[in-house]
Amino acid sequence: MKPFIPQELPLKDFNWESLIPYIGHANRSLARYDGVMEGLPNPDILLSPMITQEAVLSSRIEGTQATLGEVLKFEAGEKPEQEIRLQDINEIINYRKAMNLAEKNLTTRPFNLNLLLELHATLLDSVRGREKDPGKFRKTQNYIGKPGSKLDEMDFIPPAPMDLMKYLDNWEKYYHMDRPDPLVQLAVVHAQFEIIHPFSDGNGRLGRMLVPLFLYEKKLLSRPTFYLSEYLEERRGEYISRLRDIGRADDAWNRWIEFFLKAMDEQARRNSRKAVAIMNLYEKMKARFIDLIHSRHAVPLLDIIFQRPIFHATHLKFDEDVKPGRVSLAKWIKILVKSGILEVLREGKGRRPQLLVLPELINLCEGKKVI
Repeated sequence: MKPFIPQELPLKDFNWESLIPYIGHANRSLARYDGVMEGLPNPDILLSPMITQEAVLSSRIEGTQATLGEVLKFEAGEKPEQEIRLQDINEIINYRKAMNLAEKNLTTRPFNLNLLLELHATLLDSVRGREKDPGKFRKTQNYIGKPGSKLDEMDFIPPAPMDLMKYLDNWEKYYHMDRPDPLVQLAVVHAQFEIIHPFSDGNGRLGRMLVPLFLYEKKLLSRPTFYLSEYLEERRGEYISRLRDIGRADDAWNRWIEFFLKAMDEQARRNSRKAVAIMNLYEKMKARFIDLIHSRHAVPLLDIIFQRPIFHATHLKFDEDVKPGRVSLAKWIKILVKSGILEVLREGKGRRPQLLVLPELINLCEGKKVI
């Protein structure tokens, strides 16, 4: 097998007509989702758990096993029982950091290869893969296949390193082109990035990170928060095989784009439902917090817990102008536990404070009862 030679972009030989129904469905679903997003009263608070869940699922495609609950426990100061979980959690946290870095940068400059390098450096900072040139395009040939496979048994050999910048330059130019449909363009952007495989590690996570960033930059979303990894993780085998088929069959690009548009359509509808459910839960909880606590601190307390639904009471950070006393806060926590809104994950002992959780929010984000 020889290194793969990507097609030059834009593509010239795929069947637009067969994609029209999928294009229509995906664009409508995405527009509805953005409408939901724009209607959220405080998106930074309400979407915080969804952002972490996307980081969990995107990393899981690459083999991590840590759950949303484990990440939130770690951020509350609880070390995981297994050392390997700690590595998983740090990768997930880095994914979220990279997304925050990208969103901040896109408010002042367009996406470019330099930003891509910054995101890669953030993603691999102090985690597995840190020895694989974080923040640098690869200078050696990489191979994709099962561990121990011989060269002729590899699933895919990405382009040769000496040709990398030529392909990346073409890819970056295509990223910023005006094309007939931006979602088809995004399908090609994502696939071509995975084909080029410009880094020694972290390509999959970066490729999925490009989805919300592209949608945001093309003004299809009001903020770069679109979570595709749930669908891709469920169909991991098909996702990988559709990518691998590109270049091996005449209609492979069409079949890949069709798969991607279906993923966008289905995931946009799921994301809309989940965002609405989180908003409804927040409004329900706001009414209950106000009714139970009878204080101007009720809503600020709810906001903090929504952003960190697994927490120690000692870690709750209020703005100085709405900071309650310790005695009052302890009394409110007891009331919320007694009412069933909060649950105790671990009783306090000695210097170790009580660990608390807002179970309805965790279960909603996970899509099943886990607490």
